[in-house]
Amino acid sequence: MAWHFAYYTEQVARAGKAEYDIPMFVNAALMRPGHQPGQYISAGPLPHLIDIWRAAAPSIDFIAPDIYFPNFTEWTERYTRSGNPLFIPEALRNELASVNALYAVGEHNAMGFSPFGIESISGAAETYLSKSYDILRQLEPLILGIKDKNAMRGFLQISDQQRAPQQVRFGNYEMNVAFEYATPPPLADGVINESNDVSRGPRAPAGGLVIQLAENEFVFAGIGLTITFESLVPNEEAGIVYAQSGFYQNGKWQTTIWNNGDQTHQGRHVRLVPGEFSIQKVKLYRYR
Repeated sequence: MAWHFAYYTEQVARAGKAEYDIPMFVNAALMRPGHQPGQYISAGPLPHLIDIWRAAAPSIDFIAPDIYFPNFTEWTERYTRSGNPLFIPEALRNELASVNALYAVGEHNAMGFSPFGIESISGAAETYLSKSYDILRQLEPLILGIKDKNAMRGFLQISDQQRAPQQVRFGNYEMNVAFEYATPPPLADGVINESNDVSRGPRAPAGGLVIQLAENEFVFAGIGLTITFESLVPNEEAGIVYAQSGFYQNGKWQTTIWNNGDQTHQGRHVRLVPGEFSIQKVKLYRYR
């Protein structure tokens, strides 16, 4: 069934390109957990059928998933195998859309992310998504200028059951990324809400991305992230030279705050506070 659906699609796409040669894609309605073939669109461009679709429909430039399920990292991983570029034509428009967009771009260099019915988004989801898209707008010159595909990564918790920090490596550094979903009390020591207690307010999204600017220099963007650093060189430690909060204007970095003291936990971490999207430019160093 998958072969014949894809073969038919190929005839339509090939004829279309003969008239108007533009990139073409098919979007995939995903299978639902626990459902059997026949209870979903069984022969569509699903993860286990991508190779069949790509063989039978070579005029299709990429296959794009509609992601309405919470396991966002899993679906994006499955749709970026075999060199398939990531474009998400439909997605949930709840609060998580804001961090899912940053993750998709940061981890998979996504071409696009489209919450379904975005014109109807409202409330906290609208506010978060607007801030997230503004960050992508600021970072666009950096993202488009990346030549090394390993110079950018995304941060997103796999599921609520994930307890260990997400680990990301850049050269001689390892980053340990923890996620925080509830705004902590306004204490002077910048306490982290380790229990993720949401009794003080609604649960906020947490996630983001990092771009490597140079061997020791990075830009972090997102919300609800705490990043610590380790040196991968034996007998060395990693430290923070500076962590500047700010924004990009016309591709130029503008510093608003030099974070120190409690803001970096006395030089132990970089923190993008929960409930608020922000950007920090960070320089690291290694020492014995």
